[in-house]
This record gives sequence, structure tokens and C-alpha cells, in this order.
Amino acid sequence: MPTQDRRTVLASAAFGALMLLAAVVVLVDAMRLPSTGSAVGPAAVSLLVGVLLGVVGAGLMVQSRMRLPHAVSGSPWQPRAGLRVLAQVGALVAFALLLPWLGYVVSTAGLFVATALLLGAPRAPQVVAYGWALAAAAFLVFDRLIGLSLPSGPWGF
Repeated sequence: MPTQDRRTVLASAAFGALMLLAAVVVLVDAMRLPSTGSAVGPAAVSLLVGVLLGVVGAGLMVQSRMRLPHAVSGSPWQPRAGLRVLAQVGALVAFALLLPWLGYVVSTAGLFVATALLLGAPRAPQVVAYGWALAAAAFLVFDRLIGLSLPSGPWGF
């Protein structure tokens, strides 16, 4: 197990705790949603999201607890970290501005690709393929299966 910075480990634990809190909020809200009578409704997806948030949050907290005794003080220097944060904010703003014109799939795929590359994903062609696949799958689930209207853009997706 590689040695990690103590601040990074504690930040991961705090983020895991926030995810657990968000999971509780999502699950409580999902239980309050009215039944639509269809096989898969908004409550089903909300319950799945809440459970996944809770599992990932708990996993982060357990992982952080295991790494904390071996963590070292000090923080590793990350070159151009501030520039990457600004680029991510720019990607989010571009997503919000382009969503009505390009549609959900294209805008979401672009945001996914930008985020993955800013976080250091090694293979850009794979990242583009994953971005398109995830955005298209989310569009199909929410827009077609559940019936929540998402911006379709000029291409109908």
C-alpha cells in the first residue's frame, strides 16, 4: 500500500462522510416520492442512487481509516493544480451554457472527457468512448425509460 499524505487521507474520510449524509437525504426523499404505478419510476432510481452513495461513502471512510496510521505529514506538491481547478470550473460553465444547444448527450460527454483528462486519465480515445457511452446510457435511462425530459439538442439526443 503506497504511503499517502495525511491531509489527503483525512479529506477522503470527510468526503466519504458527506457522501453518507447525502445518501441519507436521498433515501429519505426517495421514500417520500409518490408511486407512479409504472415498473421503474423516479423512486427506484433515487433509491439506487442513495444506496450507491452510501456504499461509496462508507468505502471511502473505511479505506481512509485503514490508511491513516501509515499516512505521513506534509502535502505532496501538485504542479499546476490551481490551473486544473480553473479549467474544471470552465468546463462546468461550458456545460451549463452548451446544454440547451448541444443536448444532454453531447454536453455530458464533453464534461466527462474534460474532467477525466484534467484528473490525469492516460488514454484520451478510451476516455472519449467512455464519456459517450455513459452519457448515452444515462440519457436512455432517464429520458426514455423513466420519462424525465432531458435536453435533446439538434440531433435528437
